[in-house]
Amino acid sequence: MIGIEKWLLKRGVSIDDVSEIVYTLQLPYNPDLTMEECEESVRAVLDKREVQYVMYTGIALDELAERKLLPEPLQSIMETDESLYGVDETLALGITNVYGMIGLTSFGYLDKVKPGIIRQLNVKGERIHVFLDDLVAGLAAAASARIAHQDPKAIRYDLPDSP
Repeated sequence: MIGIEKWLLKRGVSIDDVSEIVYTLQLPYNPDLTMEECEESVRAVLDKREVQYVMYTGIALDELAERKLLPEPLQSIMETDESLYGVDETLALGITNVYGMIGLTSFGYLDKVKPGIIRQLNVKGERIHVFLDDLVAGLAAAASARIAHQDPKAIRYDLPDSP
């Protein structure tokens, strides 16, 4: 288990939680998809150092906000999960883009619908997950896009000879 998986588990997010979302996203396009393939894809995305850095940054900000260690007005913005803040989504886009535009469209869908663990993280309580819910959506979107790009049944187009 790599370090970022431990950080995620500490915040209540397992690879299985993310893999379930990936599976749901990709199953309509890939009926032979397995949960194992989804787990492998999530781990492959998490293996990328730039993804790890984004995850560490967002999780650290959530934890600092929980301990009330952020300067104002950032502390209040985080505590209320201010709807116009948008930095959480912006940070998550760094993850979605590692596998192209399909990741971006999937992220938008997940951010709106908030399935599974994303919805649980979005519920306000004693823990602050301003960044983590979006980071998990970004991770699931990227892992889903990775599967789509690797689908051997996807239509491939050859470049025509130059005119």
